[in-house]
Amino acid sequence: MKTFNVPVIYRSPLITAIKNQRKQQDRMKKDFTPTVLDFGPLKILLARHFGFCYGVENAIEIAFKTVDENPGKRIFLLSEMIHNPHVNNDLLSRGVQFLMDTSGKQLVPWSELQPEDIVIVPAFGTTLEIEKQLEQLGIEPLKYNTTCPFVERVWNKAEQIGQKDYTVIVHGKPKHEETRATFSHSQANTATVVVKDMKEAILLGEFINGKRPAAEFATAFAGQFSPGFDVEKDLQRVGVVNQTTMLATETQAIADHIKDVMVATFGLTEENLSERFADTRDTLCYATNDNQSAVIGMLREPADLAVVVGGYNSSNTSHLVELCEEQLPTFFVSDPEQLESKTAVRHYNFHNKEKKYSQSFLPEKDQVTILLTSGASCPDALVEGVIRKLLSFYQLEHKADELAMA
Repeated sequence: MKTFNVPVIYRSPLITAIKNQRKQQDRMKKDFTPTVLDFGPLKILLARHFGFCYGVENAIEIAFKTVDENPGKRIFLLSEMIHNPHVNNDLLSRGVQFLMDTSGKQLVPWSELQPEDIVIVPAFGTTLEIEKQLEQLGIEPLKYNTTCPFVERVWNKAEQIGQKDYTVIVHGKPKHEETRATFSHSQANTATVVVKDMKEAILLGEFINGKRPAAEFATAFAGQFSPGFDVEKDLQRVGVVNQTTMLATETQAIADHIKDVMVATFGLTEENLSERFADTRDTLCYATNDNQSAVIGMLREPADLAVVVGGYNSSNTSHLVELCEEQLPTFFVSDPEQLESKTAVRHYNFHNKEKKYSQSFLPEKDQVTILLTSGASCPDALVEGVIRKLLSFYQLEHKADELAMA
């Protein structure tokens, strides 16, 4: 796989050494057991897969190269490059400006842009409407395009089934930049509707089988369907794609549910299933799958708690937190500074979007075992920082240097 030129500040000698060793031991990536870092009173079980993915490294390389090669020019990002505050703040510190926030609210009016300005498309991609807006301003919309190839793969799949007269059902967060972009590209080819979770998938199923009247659809899915969506016509043939960072098990469950509804409603068999339900296969990216599988593998080991590192608005990171929360006390932190002491930690509750301060962190026992992972947009340097911070609570920080040099 291609390697990228990512700023050294995001790299970690310790994490690189650990990842390289695991890669040598497991070239086919079939072993999802964690790496055991046993420091005596502290044992850290580090997930097999975590940190920057292909799409994130690609986006970072393009963005920083663009800044370096265009001194004196105004450079804008459509919105956050990725969902990690450290990377975004580094770009801001180098003079890059955001045109919109993550919800799509305009921060810099379009009218202020000039044809000579540079606009970078973030890793999530963008909508066809925004591409057209940039073209009208005399700015080539995709000249500095960092859209993740795995996001583009979803767009291609949606286009393929759309051209065969299937309606596209997108499993994603309706307000997320990636889902907004996927929705835009999909609706250009076919009727499209977004479902954010199983509850909405079940609701959509009731419009498919007629248990709910078509007249209620517009209210039930307000803002989540393409113009002119016809419930009676557009739910006859469907296929499911997803936001690449969703929980894999949930996407599969939603696809299975919709398929079961189609089978029951239209009396389908395995032989004629494709007449009504498109074979989209899994449209999650490899990193999402690997990172979630690594957490599942990690959770098979006994532990006292879990720490997940990443941006608080990162979808893929929040799903790792969600998996850990099913079994253990879990602390979602953005960086090492959130770990204040053995007893105090600042962390994030992504369910209600609140920052929390807990004075019950590490248990008092002879050996504390912590599961540790991070999201696909989190620099390895922050994970090393968390390991060092945890070790400092036991006066063992020197052990990190020994491990990096081993």
